[in-house]
Amino acid sequence: MHALSRLAPEVRQYLLVTGNYWAFTLTDGALRMLVVLHFHGLGYSPLQIAMLFLFYEIFGVLTNLLGGYLGARLGLNCTMNVGLALQVLALLLLTVPAAWLTVPWVMAAQALSGIAKDLNKMSAKSSIKLLVPAGEPGRLYRWVAILTGSKNALKGVGFFLGGALLALLGFQEALLLMATMLGLIWLASLLLLKKDLGKARAKPKFRELLSKSRAINLLSAARLLLFGARDVWFVVALPVYLSTVFGWDFWQVGGFLALWIIGYGLVQSFAPAITGKRSGQLPDGRGAFVWAVALAGLPAVIALGLTAGLSAHIVLLGGLSLFGVLFAVNSSLHSYLIVSYAKEDGVSLDVGFYYMANAMGRLLGTLLSGWVFQAYGLVACLWISSLFVLLAALISLGLPRHPQSLTAA
Repeated sequence: MHALSRLAPEVRQYLLVTGNYWAFTLTDGALRMLVVLHFHGLGYSPLQIAMLFLFYEIFGVLTNLLGGYLGARLGLNCTMNVGLALQVLALLLLTVPAAWLTVPWVMAAQALSGIAKDLNKMSAKSSIKLLVPAGEPGRLYRWVAILTGSKNALKGVGFFLGGALLALLGFQEALLLMATMLGLIWLASLLLLKKDLGKARAKPKFRELLSKSRAINLLSAARLLLFGARDVWFVVALPVYLSTVFGWDFWQVGGFLALWIIGYGLVQSFAPAITGKRSGQLPDGRGAFVWAVALAGLPAVIALGLTAGLSAHIVLLGGLSLFGVLFAVNSSLHSYLIVSYAKEDGVSLDVGFYYMANAMGRLLGTLLSGWVFQAYGLVACLWISSLFVLLAALISLGLPRHPQSLTAA
């Protein structure tokens, strides 16, 4: 604590925001894996499992829109701490006796978790814009990449944690342990996080919820399609496929998906170097288009390989690894662009609108992942994924092209 107090104020707040985000992310990844594997083990179909996450994604859409407004009016410390508290409550709601775990009950708990997740994420991402001094775009890109990449690496750890806790402790006991640990983090955040972080100088009006920026609108549309492309095969179809076709148990499914997410997060952390930082330029709309095009054909190649009867283990696992690398760069680049495009006063309004589109993409992908996989199989999910990324690439053609120098970084 003494070492923390000696750091520069903006660095200290950045570390606190990142620590909050890390703790939340561990429970979010673990909870998702716990729910998927537990209810699959109870005999739920892929579509039924997808429906358990319906409110999680729907309320994520609403939360990002309204949360950005509340963050600008009340401060990002408030929205972040409310998010932590709601996640603790969501975890506790699922520790009830097994007979109470009906579909409506689980969907309600997931709704709270969806609200909590997007309040926390919107607050963390918006805070970065305010903690980096103006005129240092290189540092902004690095800080966004580190926050985003480390979060996703820890989400992968959360996937493994969920599978491991389910096998070792059981469903209710695992949730109770996570609720206790996150509750302690929440109490620390109440004491240490800056009270007026992100509060707009001019109080935003409710009608300002929708973005008026063409660049942010286009980037949000591309983000919707990008995350729909990932979740259409990743959320339900892939875990169930690994369990039923490959015959993997809880440890293997959770462990593999954990490693994938960890690798994905590490690539995101190094995205500034991958996308041109060494050449002295920051990415712009052209970079978003090029990286989306590079990703677009990969799901189609995996689908063709599976259709041709090639080794599913080699085609799917190898293709998924490459997909993770390319998707990580696309996602990190988008995360930098939204923070760069957002106006500083009331930054959470623009960031919240963007992550509303992100949540809509997850919602669309989650529903399609259950329905398309159940009706047509994994190959159909992969073709839809490829189409979504291609559309995201075409939309990115309209993004601004104004490379910035890194000399100020």
